[in-house]
Amino acid sequence: MTPQPGIFAVGAPEHCYLELDAAPGSEPAELVGALAALLGPSSDVAGACLTVGVRPELLRAVAPGATPPDAASFEDVVGPELTMPATQHDAWVWIAGGSRSAVFDVAVTVTGALRPRFAVASEIGGWVYRTDRDLTGFVDGTENPSAVEAPDVAIRNEGPGEGSSVLLFQQWRHLSTFAELAVPEQERVIGRTKADSVELDEDVMPADAHVRRNVIEEGGEELAIFRRNTSYGGSSDHGTVFVGFCASRHPLDRMLRRMAGVEDGVRDALTRYTVPLTGAYYVVPALGDLAGLADLPEG
Repeated sequence: MTPQPGIFAVGAPEHCYLELDAAPGSEPAELVGALAALLGPSSDVAGACLTVGVRPELLRAVAPGATPPDAASFEDVVGPELTMPATQHDAWVWIAGGSRSAVFDVAVTVTGALRPRFAVASEIGGWVYRTDRDLTGFVDGTENPSAVEAPDVAIRNEGPGEGSSVLLFQQWRHLSTFAELAVPEQERVIGRTKADSVELDEDVMPADAHVRRNVIEEGGEELAIFRRNTSYGGSSDHGTVFVGFCASRHPLDRMLRRMAGVEDGVRDALTRYTVPLTGAYYVVPALGDLAGLADLPEG
């Protein structure tokens, strides 16, 4: 099964993320069919790259064979001092393009095509900051797998949901208090140097550094995630849109639990300078499965 190409289509500077709620009384087949049709041959979304996600339970109701076994909606992640809130919706559409104009035009087309089956619950504009950095000024995605390795990390390669990906989607607001720290203090929070993104030595990296909380090993192997994060907002209110893909939900879930200190009471230091505003999981189905779903009767 071929995955949706937008997962790996790096390079676009402008982004829009739509989260959608189903209209009351809508049938699952109608809903999923309308989403699948966005990537069909008759879809008019020229000028941008489109990626579609579906709430796991909604997709499973229509196409259980297209859904990874452990995929499920987001639930609050509650740590000793931090709660990551669940704001689950029914569908997610990611539009990436070379200009804001192109992304805007496609977003208008998409929302029109999905009306009246879906209502827009959330819309976030994302953009790339200084090529590969987030708004803390640090390089984002240093731990990402290479282009060759990314499909093995992001895409399920067998069984139910083959060719699909589990997406974790979150919005994190940055607090101004991080910028008030001296650079060496910032580096201890992150666990890497700011200028060239070199990981700090083990003997100087704090136990709650962001890098240390996000490096997770099981059975002697590191659990990897493929990140496609962007920045959002303006000068007074801004942060990171976390867009993380994985072949299963498990690595994503463990990452969040470790960040919140659920497992051992150690809270990720970065979460003292950022605030999680949203949290949702979606399945990004394989193209072949979407092609079949788009042919479902529209009731």
